[in-house]
Amino acid sequence: MTPRSDLAAAPAAALWDFDGTIVDTEPYWMAAETDLIAGYGAAWSHAQAMQLVGSDLLASGALIIEQTGIPLTAPEVVEGLLDRVVTRLDLDIPWRPGARELLADMRRLGISCGLVTMSYQRFVQPVLDALPAGTFDCVVTGETVIDGKPHPEAYLTAARLLAVAPEECIAIEDSPTGATSALAAGCRVLAVPLHVPVSARPGMVVAPQLPRDVQALHELTGRVRR
Repeated sequence: MTPRSDLAAAPAAALWDFDGTIVDTEPYWMAAETDLIAGYGAAWSHAQAMQLVGSDLLASGALIIEQTGIPLTAPEVVEGLLDRVVTRLDLDIPWRPGARELLADMRRLGISCGLVTMSYQRFVQPVLDALPAGTFDCVVTGETVIDGKPHPEAYLTAARLLAVAPEECIAIEDSPTGATSALAAGCRVLAVPLHVPVSARPGMVVAPQLPRDVQALHELTGRVRR
């Protein structure tokens, strides 16, 4: 293992968003939303689906009900969507370019990693099973927090579980909702937008793609200022 002194710019921990950052299952979610809603004779547009990117699942379920009037509760919407998405995820994991490589380099260098997602455990598990054991030192999912993103609770929880200060962590996100959550927790943020644009703010750097390794991550996040 490389000594910590060789990683002067390294964060104490990296806190990773999941969907849109490690994998890109947004098309799976959008197809699931359309299918579920169509089953009740209602319509769902791409623009409506884009409203949900990065959001808490129950909040997304409530918004779907509000905008379509389908006769379900928010938990029923979430479970119906999860059934559809997990089925597709079991067949094919759509990895984001560079995610597994950067995770592997962090593991090699002894940098703690936490997964911080509003997705539920049964959705995340197939991806965790496909990664090397011990890739993540903690996993915070949507059903384990009271307030989902953009509230900071999920990131604060991950930092606590890793026994590090949020200010010593770098959060890797793809959406404004997730970036807001991480910034509110006190983390520095690397945003790599995918389906929705993310505007730079104090404490954040925006990049077009994930860095190839920890050294490249240093070069990006060294510019982050609050």
